[in-house]
Amino acid sequence: MNLHNTSYPVTSGPEELVPSRYALKVGDIDVLVVSDGVLPLPTQMLGHNADPADRAAWLKDMFLPQDAFDWALNVVVVRSGGKTILIDAGLGSDPDLNLPRAGQLIKRLEAAGIDLGSVTDLVLTHMHMDHIGGLLVEGVKERLRKDLRIHVAAAEVKFWESPDFSHTSMPQGFPDALRSAAKRFVSEYGSNLRTFDEEQEIAPGVVARRTGGHTPGHSVVRVASGDDGLTFAGDAVFTVGFEQPDWHNGFEHDPEEAARVRVRLLRELAKSGEMLVATHLPFPSIGRVAADGDAFRFVPVFWDY
Repeated sequence: MNLHNTSYPVTSGPEELVPSRYALKVGDIDVLVVSDGVLPLPTQMLGHNADPADRAAWLKDMFLPQDAFDWALNVVVVRSGGKTILIDAGLGSDPDLNLPRAGQLIKRLEAAGIDLGSVTDLVLTHMHMDHIGGLLVEGVKERLRKDLRIHVAAAEVKFWESPDFSHTSMPQGFPDALRSAAKRFVSEYGSNLRTFDEEQEIAPGVVARRTGGHTPGHSVVRVASGDDGLTFAGDAVFTVGFEQPDWHNGFEHDPEEAARVRVRLLRELAKSGEMLVATHLPFPSIGRVAADGDAFRFVPVFWDY
């Protein structure tokens, strides 16, 4: 793995005392992980099927508060084959949910020297609000290419025509906000959508693959070049999902299938040794997966300065 000689600026803006982007190379492909901020949610969301005492013990062992947990929001920019690909688009802005610490993507892309008009393709892991909302911010659509290709699983678009929330466990207000955001996104960007059934090559070495589980059309994106590989897992994996892969996340529409998807993906990555990035792992979220009995361990990569 060569982390040097990426084409992104490496300096932070004066207002950014904490780094919000991390660049690396996957073979010959440039990858940039960008933080959209953090999303504070009740800790029950980490495993609403878990024994409360077990959940409390896990939080204590991780030196985390018992009431609320800050979920990271990560997106990825990939450059391959002359294309600039954005994977997911962050939260955007929803004042009704009072989430001011998220929705930072647009300004952080600008700080990284990435012009919105240079983005040729967007891949959506799924259509939850925190993955599409950045494109719904006022003034953003006008700055994007009119021929922007938005790749998403056909099953995902179909699901949001009449979404089922009966197996989720979300805070009040979130289901309505998610429905509204997905409906508005399809209305505004429907002509840009490029749907696929199971798998789609976006650019050389960049492949989206539908997994289902979290949502029916949830997908992961694998970036591969030479001997190197990295998978952006979207919401297939959460912080607690390594040690407790069977715990159900509150945003999973089919939690039992989501757990099966999580275990399969983590087994694949433990076997291959390839890198993992996920939306809600602590920034920059780059690491590898190690098998640990019937569960797993997340092994963060060492930062390269």
